[in-house]
Amino acid sequence: MLQFMKNKILIPLLIAGCLAVFFSFKYTASGPRSSNDKRKLVIEMMLNAINVVHYSPRAIDDTFSARVFRKTINDLDYGKIFFTQQDMKKLKTYEFKIDDEIKDNSIEFFDTLDAIFMRRIEAAEKFYGGLLDQPFSFKGNDEIQLVAAKLDYVTDDNDLIERWREQLKSRVIVKYVELKDEQDKKKENKDSVNVKWKTEDTLEAMARQSVRKSYQTFFKRYKAMKDDELFRIFANNIAMTEDPHTEYFPPVEKKKFDELMSGNFVGIGAKLSPANDKVTVTEIITGSASYRQRELKSGDEIIKVAQGEKEPVDIAGFDLDDVVKLIRGPKGTEVRLTVKRPDGAIKVISIIRDIVEIEETFAKSAIINSTDGPVGYIYLPEFYADFNHINGRSCAKDIAEEVKKLKASGVNGIILDLRGNGGGSLNDVVEMAGVFVGQGPVVQVKSNNASPNVLKAQKPSDSTYYTGPLAIMVDEGSASASEILAAAMQDYKRAVIVGGMTYGKGTVQKIIDLDQGVSPQMHKQMENDTLGAQGKSIGSLKLTMEKFYRINGGSTQLKGVTPDIALPDAYDSYDDEDFGERNNKSALAWDEIKKADYTPTNSIPDLKQLTAMSASRVKSNETFSLITENSEYTKKKREDNKVSLNEIKYRKYQAEANERSKKFEDLMKQSVKLDVTNTKMDMQRITADSTSIAKNKEWLKNIGQNIYIAETVNIINDMNKSAMKLERKTGMK
Repeated sequence: MLQFMKNKILIPLLIAGCLAVFFSFKYTASGPRSSNDKRKLVIEMMLNAINVVHYSPRAIDDTFSARVFRKTINDLDYGKIFFTQQDMKKLKTYEFKIDDEIKDNSIEFFDTLDAIFMRRIEAAEKFYGGLLDQPFSFKGNDEIQLVAAKLDYVTDDNDLIERWREQLKSRVIVKYVELKDEQDKKKENKDSVNVKWKTEDTLEAMARQSVRKSYQTFFKRYKAMKDDELFRIFANNIAMTEDPHTEYFPPVEKKKFDELMSGNFVGIGAKLSPANDKVTVTEIITGSASYRQRELKSGDEIIKVAQGEKEPVDIAGFDLDDVVKLIRGPKGTEVRLTVKRPDGAIKVISIIRDIVEIEETFAKSAIINSTDGPVGYIYLPEFYADFNHINGRSCAKDIAEEVKKLKASGVNGIILDLRGNGGGSLNDVVEMAGVFVGQGPVVQVKSNNASPNVLKAQKPSDSTYYTGPLAIMVDEGSASASEILAAAMQDYKRAVIVGGMTYGKGTVQKIIDLDQGVSPQMHKQMENDTLGAQGKSIGSLKLTMEKFYRINGGSTQLKGVTPDIALPDAYDSYDDEDFGERNNKSALAWDEIKKADYTPTNSIPDLKQLTAMSASRVKSNETFSLITENSEYTKKKREDNKVSLNEIKYRKYQAEANERSKKFEDLMKQSVKLDVTNTKMDMQRITADSTSIAKNKEWLKNIGQNIYIAETVNIINDMNKSAMKLERKTGMK
C-alpha cells in the first residue's frame, strides 16, 4: 500500500512541475488589443501549453495543418450543402499553410473561411424558401445518399441549389409519410366517419410547412453564430489535432463542461453529441431515467422531441443547447424522443424525467442458477469513489463485499460485468485487482519524458480474496479504468475476457486555466479593450498528460483490450475499426514499454478449447446469428446508404428497417430465461420497501434475458468441467 501511495503522490508532482514551467512565461500587454489579437493569443497560449505539458506533442507541420483544415471544413459543412468546388479551391490554398500562419502569428485562414462560410449561409437562406414553395412529387426515381463521404462538392451555385432541393425533399417525404399514416390510423376509428379528411396535396403542403419551420430555426441559429463561435470550432480543432481528448474551452464552454462533470446537466440521463450535423446519444447515465427505461441507446440519432402528447418538434438545424432545453423538464413529466437507430429504424421513445439515482451507480451482485450450479454475477457501472470523505464509499471496497457474499453463497464462478463502464478512480482499479490476483503490479502510468510508475495491488483478507473461475465482460463502451482491470486480469491469465473490443482510451487529462499564463497587466488591458466584459478571460485547455500501459508493456491506448472470447455485437462487427478511439485519426499511437515484473497465475483452462466451445454455441444460436446479420447490415449502411425519395420505395425501405429492428429487439428479450436470484445477505435491503422490490425484480429480469450473460455463464461452466480442470492441472494439450 505504501508503494502505491508513493506513486499516487509522485504523478501529480511531476505534472505540477511541468505546469510551473509553462506558467512561468507570462504574456504581457503592449497596447490596445482587438478580437483578432486575442484569438492569436489563444492559439499561441494553447500551443505553448501543449508543447510543454502534453504527453506527446505533435510537430506543427504540413500534416498538422491538413488535419486542422479537414476537420474544420467537415465541422462546418459535413453534408456538403454550403461549399462549392470553387469555394474549396480557394480554401485549399491554406490546407498546408495553417502551420506557417501559426508560426507567423496569423489567422488569415480563419478570416477567409469565416467570410466564405457566412456568405454561403446568407445565400442558402435566400433560395431555400423558394424551393419549399414548390410542391414535391414522390412518384419519381429520386434518391439521396446519406453517407456524406460518398458525396462530392458541387461544381457551382446551380448544382448547390439542386443539392438543397434534394435535401429538403428528403426531409419533406419523412414528414409527409408521417402525416399520411397518422390520418390513416384515424380513419380506422369508427367515430370518425363524418370527418373531412385532408387530401394528399394538403398533407404534402403541411409537410413542407413543417420543414420550413425547422429550417427557419436552422438559419436563425447560423445567422446568430458570431465570429467567436466559429473561432471556438477552429481553435478546438487545433487542440484536438493533438489527440481526441485535448480540447479548448472558451469561458462559456468551460462553465458548461463543469456542469456536465458535476452531473447537473442530467434531465433524462443521456449525454448528447452534435456530431456530423446530427444530435446523437453518446452515453446513457447510470441510474438515470433513460437507464431505467432501457430503450434509448448509445448511437441513437435524435430527430424529434415532443412534450408528452404535444406536437413533436423537428430538431433539424437546432443547436445542441436548444435540443437539451427541449429535453429537460420538471421531474415526473414526459418527453417523447423520435430516434433513428444505426440500422435505419425509427422509434418513438417515451421517458419520464427523473433525477439520477445514485444507488444505481453502485456495484451489486446476483446469483444465476444454471444447470451446472450457481454462478455469481457482479455488475459494476463505473469506477466510483468518494474523494471527499476518508471512509467514503468506493467501488473497490464494494466489489470486495460482493465477492464475499458470492463466496458465502457457494458459487462455482464469478462474472464481473464491465460493459459500458467508462472508467473512473485509478486507485480503485489497483485495489480491486488485489481481490483477484493478490499482491502484484496492476498498471504502469507514464508522463512525457519520464520513467513509468508501476502501481501495485495488495492481497486483501481471505474472506474477500477470490481464486475461483472468473470471467470479465467488456464491450466498446468499456474504457479507461475498465480497460486497465481487464488488461491486468488478461496478462495475469487470471480471467477470461468476454465480449467485444474495448474503447481504447489509455490516456489521462487535466484542465489548465490559460489565464494563469497571462500577466496581470494584460488582464487589465483586456478588460478595457474592444472586447469589453467578454475579453477578461482567454479560456481553458483540457490536456492529455499521461498514458496507461499494461503490465506486459503494451498500451491500452488505441488498441484497447481484445477479448479472449469474442461475441457478436449488435451494431459493429468484431473486427470493425469504426468505433472507439480507433475511428479518430488524431488519436495517440499504440506503443509499448518494458514489462513490469509479475508472475501469471495461469488459472484459466485451455483457452483455445474454451473459445472453440463458445464459438460452436454462438454459431448454432438463432439470436447470435441475427446479431451478426444486423451488424453486417448496419456496417453496409454506414458505408453506402442511398434512400429513395419515391413514396412506395421509401415506405418499403423504412418498413424493412423497422421490422428488422423490432424482430431484433423481441428476440433479444425472449432468447434466454435465466433463473436469477439475490444473495441472502441482500434480501433485507431489497425488501425494505415496495420501490426497492420493484426495481430489484426488474434488474433480475434484465439479467435473466441477456444472451451475453447467458453465454458467459456457459463459459464459466466450461471452465469447471472435469476435463478442463484436468487439462489445467496437468498442462496437457
